[in-house]
Amino acid sequence: MLKAFIVDDEPLARDELKYLLLRTKQVEVVGEAECIEDALDDIRSSAPDLVFLDIELAEDSGLKLAEQLLSFDHTPAIIFATAYDEYALQAFELNAIDYILKPFDERRIRQTLEKITRMQTIGEKEAAAAPVSVRIPIEQTGKIAVMVEERIVLVDIPSIIFVGSVEGKTVIKTGDSEYKIGESLVTIEKKLNSASFMRVHRSFLVNINHISEVQPWFNSTYNLIMTDKSKVPVSRTYVKELKQLLGF
Repeated sequence: MLKAFIVDDEPLARDELKYLLLRTKQVEVVGEAECIEDALDDIRSSAPDLVFLDIELAEDSGLKLAEQLLSFDHTPAIIFATAYDEYALQAFELNAIDYILKPFDERRIRQTLEKITRMQTIGEKEAAAAPVSVRIPIEQTGKIAVMVEERIVLVDIPSIIFVGSVEGKTVIKTGDSEYKIGESLVTIEKKLNSASFMRVHRSFLVNINHISEVQPWFNSTYNLIMTDKSKVPVSRTYVKELKQLLGF
């Protein structure tokens, strides 16, 4: 069963979300808070799997809390649950798993939980395979075949800047195109199987040849500025490997 924590300064909103989560019988609500200060301490101690986070908190922003949660040793999956749709881009830049609008819809809540369950399954399979994974160089003139809607597109591997998991879809970003595909990030990683690509976050795989800058971030984490000016986060799990590879 998933452990969830709710952060919202409106008691009625917290109660409604808690009710919907408990109805799924997939979630245990281990805590709730109305402000960032209380939330940080309680989330650290309760170590939830999920944090449902409002954007507009009293005299503060849920985006700020999300940034701080990314530095935790046990980083929970972040789901923004808010009445405001204009912050969606910022939310996904903070690696939010989902963005749910108020008033809450039970079907939408269940979709989010299904997405998280799928991601957990993929992560477990990836962890099991990790000890035997080997990076094998590929020809830099090679291509990767991906299914985009009902078309098979051949993407030049050297042109790939990063591959990420965004809103439940895998996105392949090149200098002039963006492909949203149904295959998982793990599947694409195995297809690439190249020394030019490395995992820097549970949701991102980057082409090291397209890294133009490394920016320090919270608690020994980093952001990578890519050649197309996009920003990719590096989680603490992968910092050591990145430093060894780039020599800093």
